[in-house]
Amino acid sequence: MFGYRVPAPDEAMLISGGRRGLGGAPFRVVTGHGKFVVPFFRKTRFLSLAMCESEVTETCVTKQGIALHVRAVIAFKVGNDSESIINAGQRFLSDQDQMSVLTGRIFAGHLRAIIGSMTVEEIVTERQKLAAEVLDTSKTEMAKIGLIVDSLQIQSIDDGDTGYIDAMSAPHKAAIQRQAQIAQAQATQAAVEAEQEAARQQAEYARQTAVVKAQYSAEVDRAQAQAAQAGPLAHAHAQQEVLDAQTELAQRQALLRQKQLVAEVVKPAEAEAERVRILAAAEAQRMKIQAEAAASYDRVALDRMLIDQLPQIVKEAAGGLAGANVNVLNGADGLGEIAAGLVSQGLTILDSVRQNLSGQESDGHRSEEARDTGLLQLSARREKKSDDGPVDVD
Repeated sequence: MFGYRVPAPDEAMLISGGRRGLGGAPFRVVTGHGKFVVPFFRKTRFLSLAMCESEVTETCVTKQGIALHVRAVIAFKVGNDSESIINAGQRFLSDQDQMSVLTGRIFAGHLRAIIGSMTVEEIVTERQKLAAEVLDTSKTEMAKIGLIVDSLQIQSIDDGDTGYIDAMSAPHKAAIQRQAQIAQAQATQAAVEAEQEAARQQAEYARQTAVVKAQYSAEVDRAQAQAAQAGPLAHAHAQQEVLDAQTELAQRQALLRQKQLVAEVVKPAEAEAERVRILAAAEAQRMKIQAEAAASYDRVALDRMLIDQLPQIVKEAAGGLAGANVNVLNGADGLGEIAAGLVSQGLTILDSVRQNLSGQESDGHRSEEARDTGLLQLSARREKKSDDGPVDVD
């Protein structure tokens, strides 16, 4: 439409001419919408609100007196508010490329000032702090010309031929190189260990494979051997079963024969032996009773015979004194004593015979010997008295 103008999204339309609605400004600012402009009476200009870039390359001297070549890039634009647009329009509307030149110069001055108050170590290690301080000190000046800074990037810092930065970084380089060597050695060791582990796993896999193959082969061989031996084994098992049955039958026959022998021979023999033992015991008991009765009868008969023979014994003893020369010293009393002595000797012989018979009742022969001994003693006394001559009796 004739006389109707619309600015681009990144532009500000500046309408100059007339005094209505200016509010003391040299032009009217229109952004984001169109405006009817009266031809010939109003003049329209456009100010770019797009992002601009300015590069700064400056040699700065640090607090330590070391010259550094600093390269920085500034991203800036005209502010979106009317005041910033008016300030920028008044300064750069006829030559908008001057915004980059002026911005670079402003930042170069602030950059030199800030770097002059810092050491090389601070500048190198704290670049972000340097950029923040430069932005903070330049903010007021940039606002006066209607510009705002979006970012400041310190791209490079170089000390030329002084070698200060290299010397400062030498320990770090050495440490980094050492760490790199250590990392390389560790990587090499890890690679070697990995290779060894892979080789070990391969060897283990090969061993397991060989073992499995050997097991399969052994199982196949065992199955084949079992199949080959199945027939002979079955025949041997059948023969073994026959032998076992024959052995069991022979054992049963032997046991039956043993029972028959026990019934036919052993039992009758045991019965006969028991009968003989009982008869022998009875016979022994009968003989014992007879021996006891005979011994008792012999003692009674012997006692009676001794009693009957005692007068004869005394008589014979006295007859032995008939031809002897006996001197009697005390007359009738002395003869009485001799007679009493003869009787006493006869009784002593009788008692000795009785004691021998009572101590050996079961042995009849010893009783006879005791009796003969008593008779022999009596005869010996008689012979001794007849040989000695006269007996003196006190």
